[in-house]
Amino acid sequence: MITTPRLRLRRPELGDFEAYEAMWSHPDILVHMSSGSFTVEQMWTRFLRQAGGWHYLGFGYFSIEERETKRFVGQIGFQDLRREISPSLEGSMEAGWTIHPQAQGLGYASEAARGLFDWGAENFSGKRATCIIAPENGPSLRIAAKMGMTEFARSTYQDKPVVMFERVL
Repeated sequence: MITTPRLRLRRPELGDFEAYEAMWSHPDILVHMSSGSFTVEQMWTRFLRQAGGWHYLGFGYFSIEERETKRFVGQIGFQDLRREISPSLEGSMEAGWTIHPQAQGLGYASEAARGLFDWGAENFSGKRATCIIAPENGPSLRIAAKMGMTEFARSTYQDKPVVMFERVL
């Protein structure tokens, strides 16, 4: 578990799925990631995949909740998806973050990302962290910059342009 001034980042629990599904069903969430929405089956598969990362790799996604209210506000973490992208990200700790639209604009993504990257540096020092971001996703580009990530390539993933970032933890 990671604690920040306003947030708690913890491993996902089965009870998080309802809030997770609500977040990923919100039309604003997929604007920069997908041209369509996810089915409940796809969301369930993605949710379960996160437990596998923790089990097999020792890292994964955290559920983000407000410390005061315990309200689920998003997710953040590292993954290795073996994406079919060039240049390859395989073997890196690919960072990602999603904040529910109702909790955006409060600085939660920056606060959670700082906690995540500090945790990553403590537990995986020297490992390469990466991320891919749609070039028009200004808020995520700013988070990557705040975390000290630098652009190393531009590519296409699932027929969409992406900017690729990296840094050493």
